[in-house]
Amino acid sequence: MTASTISPDTRNTFESTIGGYTVGTRAHSLSAWFVLALRLMMGWAFAYSGFTKIVAAEPFSAGGYLANVAATNGNPIAGLFAWMGSTPWFVEFANVAVPWGELFIGLGLLVGAVVRLAAFFGALMMLMFYFGNWDIAHGVINGDFAYMLVFLAVAAFGAGRILGLDAWIENYEISGRSLLERYPILEYVLG
Repeated sequence: MTASTISPDTRNTFESTIGGYTVGTRAHSLSAWFVLALRLMMGWAFAYSGFTKIVAAEPFSAGGYLANVAATNGNPIAGLFAWMGSTPWFVEFANVAVPWGELFIGLGLLVGAVVRLAAFFGALMMLMFYFGNWDIAHGVINGDFAYMLVFLAVAAFGAGRILGLDAWIENYEISGRSLLERYPILEYVLG
């Protein structure tokens, strides 16, 4: 469906029903610019963080963080972090996955490609940072939790369709049908 086939009354309308409760609203037309700004902000932050870890003089090492941080802050999943930090293969995995994951998540968001998949992994990474940096002295909401919600908002709003490659990828035609029509499951990774 293109923007020209959507009536002006429904173009910026959101509605969802979960567990019998329906919520809905009409978004302002400038909302797209704010969603784009969130996508680009998180993209830059993650791409920069990953890149600086990859090119640093000292190789990135997650072992000390995983083994020590959770034990010192009352973390409810401290045992999981202790296991991750004391398991050599997991530390080696984290040493590669964190910097390269940050870089690829950031690049995906910056160019607007596979945004929902990138945002999912960004939210997962922020959830792990949330528990790793556990501190509820000022409440359960902190920066890591807020960034996790930003990633989820970017995914929910299909931010890759706003000046991003996902709009082009979804409409790429194969045998006269768009990629998204041909493979509807891609809606969960594109957008």
